[in-house]
Amino acid sequence: MKRTVLSLACAGLIAACSNQTQAPVAQAPQPAAPTATPAAPPAPPLTSGVTKDNINPMVRAQDDFYKYVNGLWLDTVKIPDDKPMYGSFVKLDDDAKIAVRSVIEDATKNADGADADKKKIADFYASFMDESALETRGLKPLEAEFAKIDAIKDKKEIPALIAHFIQLGATAPYGAFVHQDNKDSTKYVVDFGQDGLGMPDRDYYLESDAKLKAIRESYQQLVEKMLGMSGDKNAAQSAKDVVTFETELAKVQWTKVELRDPIKAYNKESFADLAKLSPGYDWKSYLTAAGIDGKVDYVIVGQPTYITGMDKVLAKTSLPVLKTYFRWRLLSAYAPFLSKDYVDTRFAFYGTALRDVPQNRPRWQRGVNAVQGAMGEAVGKLYVGRYFPPESKARMDQLVKNLLAGYKQSIDTLDWMSADTKKAAQEKLAKFTPKIGYPDKWRDYSTLEIKKDDLVGNVMRGNQFEYQRNLNKLGKPVDRAEWGMTPQTVNAYYNPELNEIVFPAAILQPPFFNAQADDAVNYGGIGAVIGHEISHGFDDQGAQYDGDGNLRDWWTKEDHEKFNAKTAALVAQYGAFEPVPGLHSNGKLTLGENIADNSGLAISYKAYQLSLDGKPAALLDGYTGDQRFYIGFGQIWQAKLREKFAMELVKSDPHSIPLDRVRGTLANQSAFFKAFDIKPEDKMYTPPDKRTTIW
Repeated sequence: MKRTVLSLACAGLIAACSNQTQAPVAQAPQPAAPTATPAAPPAPPLTSGVTKDNINPMVRAQDDFYKYVNGLWLDTVKIPDDKPMYGSFVKLDDDAKIAVRSVIEDATKNADGADADKKKIADFYASFMDESALETRGLKPLEAEFAKIDAIKDKKEIPALIAHFIQLGATAPYGAFVHQDNKDSTKYVVDFGQDGLGMPDRDYYLESDAKLKAIRESYQQLVEKMLGMSGDKNAAQSAKDVVTFETELAKVQWTKVELRDPIKAYNKESFADLAKLSPGYDWKSYLTAAGIDGKVDYVIVGQPTYITGMDKVLAKTSLPVLKTYFRWRLLSAYAPFLSKDYVDTRFAFYGTALRDVPQNRPRWQRGVNAVQGAMGEAVGKLYVGRYFPPESKARMDQLVKNLLAGYKQSIDTLDWMSADTKKAAQEKLAKFTPKIGYPDKWRDYSTLEIKKDDLVGNVMRGNQFEYQRNLNKLGKPVDRAEWGMTPQTVNAYYNPELNEIVFPAAILQPPFFNAQADDAVNYGGIGAVIGHEISHGFDDQGAQYDGDGNLRDWWTKEDHEKFNAKTAALVAQYGAFEPVPGLHSNGKLTLGENIADNSGLAISYKAYQLSLDGKPAALLDGYTGDQRFYIGFGQIWQAKLREKFAMELVKSDPHSIPLDRVRGTLANQSAFFKAFDIKPEDKMYTPPDKRTTIW
């Protein structure tokens, strides 16, 4: 797309130049005096970027900064009925969906054979929006898949069925993923990881908390109702069997905290070793059906004890129960693409019972998501062409360079890190690859078949296409230009295997990035996001990878000990937060993200100071530059959450909730206390010896 934009720009300039050279200048009469070129109108002054309408003047910034910055918004905004939370991220995501809807509907109006991707986008969206056809078909689109499950006569056929389910995008007892080998980043490898549950985390099955118990009961009711709708005459017992089976899987799964350790999750196994891990499971059958056999000579097993435990669970579970489980998993995966009764029944649990969301999203939004799930980059190409101005990318490029410079400077001044480790950290930082806006090379969807009258088939073929696209990587050089998010995604990420920081186009909008605002609020917003992603390269997980994306210990023993002491303080600090009454945050689960929040904001502040080049920042809307910087940070985490959703996040999400991301991070920023003159008697005050600074 970048080449296309440059070509169009060059074509426009060439046309203009061509017109000028064709004019008969030599024969034109000469004016008596040169005509003055009209002066360009002065650029409007940059704004503060502070959303003053959200500021609550009745709250002191020194006592509750989050409520000061977002207080009036928090008091007046209601979470929409179709959402579990609302705030800056969700608002931008809604805006992105409206923009994507526009390009999809435009594709629908102008689809023809000349642009194959545009026609496929139009046909996929049409298949989702044709509700009357879906009502007529009912469960018929899944009948062939149900027949495959019903035809199984022996447990030996289960591995091949699991391979098929993974290709369809339906949950199975484990997942298979193609990515870089963490200890040889020049190779692709297949990684097996635990899976198979219908609720967000193992805790939902195993803990005795009354709220979780109520959700478990609702989940079993969902399974019973949907199996009954699909023709199961003994749905109550079947649902009980399914939940019991998933509970047994949950018992042998690793916790979310255990899953964060990349060293423990790297277990290189030959095919023969797989058989030793799970002697009752026919891996040969799975590998053949999955198309993996013959493409690699080893795999990575993320959780070996789980694979062993899963083998035992499968062995003691009867074939009829297993078939019911797989029937349920297929039905649950594809219910959103069936008739309204299936859609509504599934939402009653996953929306309302689990998250307290009263109503489903509008159908067009779900249709947009479905199209993007199968053809995200094709949609992204249209989105970028219409909504992402080149000047945003140019300004973002400079911000990233400034943040990297700030990080470079910060590493050199660390008082707790040895010279050898600093040198290795600088080497890693120098190898960071920033990606901004959109990919240089767009994904090829030419082999993906889309039919205007086959929604379920489109989703299945989309999942199979993506599976095969990843499988085709095996044995080939690593594609370092590939993106893991679409341009229309409101998010950003760091990939330790590629040592890259990626910022999709859709996040480069207010309040994260405001092209009309002074730098201060942008450094506090998107600058903190950039710093956050850079910091992931040096958090408790990312710091275990080198600049080439390999798991390699480049730290001295003493530096490890000092780093661990600092991170232990963060674990304790965030573990004291109580987002839901009676439920504290898990400081170990959120450690990596908390390190990135704290370090990212600190580095962004340094980069902002560097950008001033020793000059004082202007006073805008009554705020100093430093104050606007921290207000910018507070604005991006503006959010309201439903309690059940907050509970789900605490149980399963490695990020702290938005409120805690602000108050937890600011508690460790000495420049914040100076900017707002926060004194020991103020509620936001943290003694200097209690502030944790890492990078």
